[in-house]
Amino acid sequence: MLRVGYIGLGLMGKSIARNILKAGFSVTVHNRSRAAVDELAAEGAAAANSPREVAEQTDIVFTNLPDSPDVEKVVLDDVNGIIAGSRPGMIVVDNSTIKPASARRVAAKLKEKGVFSLDAPVSGGDIGARNGTLTIMVGGEAKAVEQAMPVFQAMGKSVTHVGEAGAGQVAKAANQIMVAAQMVAMGELLVFSKKAGVDPRKVVDAIKGGAAQCWSLDVKPPRLFDGNRAPGFKAHMQLKDMGIVLDTAREYGIPLSSAEEHTKFFQMMIEQGMGELDNSAVVGVIEKLAGVGILE
Repeated sequence: MLRVGYIGLGLMGKSIARNILKAGFSVTVHNRSRAAVDELAAEGAAAANSPREVAEQTDIVFTNLPDSPDVEKVVLDDVNGIIAGSRPGMIVVDNSTIKPASARRVAAKLKEKGVFSLDAPVSGGDIGARNGTLTIMVGGEAKAVEQAMPVFQAMGKSVTHVGEAGAGQVAKAANQIMVAAQMVAMGELLVFSKKAGVDPRKVVDAIKGGAAQCWSLDVKPPRLFDGNRAPGFKAHMQLKDMGIVLDTAREYGIPLSSAEEHTKFFQMMIEQGMGELDNSAVVGVIEKLAGVGILE
């Protein structure tokens, strides 16, 4: 059985690593802050002091980090990075959401060392991470995808090999275009209903079985109606992802006017001190603009 490493034990990474451990794999973990490492070590994981040490002890190393520069440093640092402890034939899998161009740079550098690279961002939020029901979109060589599949199956319910290096990140950026649109539209319809004098709960019940049905409308309103705006998926990360979308769109000369508008709402969340809340809490921006709260 593959020896697995996991680097980056944040809101989602810790749950993913735990599910891999529960599936029976030997797991070595590393994180900048020690608390999450100690928690998983108490459950049977091995602790490592650097990405290099993780690579030296494993066959496949996963990363789950905030942004492109973090991934490039953790993977490519020639002293303490994964590449420093790598050997030909091993696999590096990145669960982060980063720029497709960055994923391709990482893959090219690892290929020089005979190491496979898979960009495998995930969707499903903290709930999907905890329950092992993530959607995983993968870019990279088919041979490496096949070898990594038993681990992917411990993490998620849907695994799609999209294409070569960077393809997984393109798919994740496309996913985030839709997520941002859904979150803003949901916030607007809730505030619209409330200010127009109709119970937004009943509106959601009325429309979620029709053409408006979507994951966001199924999952998020019950939390919002309970007054729960905790993440989930943090708003500042949604904004970061939309930056990736817009940067990539500019790189390829793609007009994304609606995505640009939706991005502005998440920027306003940050400006209003709501960056640590769930991305569905974008409804708070719309509430302020309309002068009404959905729970009033």
